[in-house]
Amino acid sequence: MTILYLLIPLSLILLGLAVWAFFWAVKNDQFEDLEGPAHRILFDEDENDLPPAERERRRQAQRKPAAEGDDDPAER
Repeated sequence: MTILYLLIPLSLILLGLAVWAFFWAVKNDQFEDLEGPAHRILFDEDENDLPPAERERRRQAQRKPAAEGDDDPAER
């Protein structure tokens, strides 16, 4: 019976820590995007994550592949 005098305050302290951790996570936007990481692992690269200039450069490279043996002027 005397153990309850230890266990009840200890459980209330742990409950308080859990509630504090939950509100800290909500305040720091830890639960903002729950589906994004699950969808992100399905794709190697997502074009929407690239800056617009890089996106356009990759599209042009896919449309016009360089012939073998041609030197890239940017590499000189």
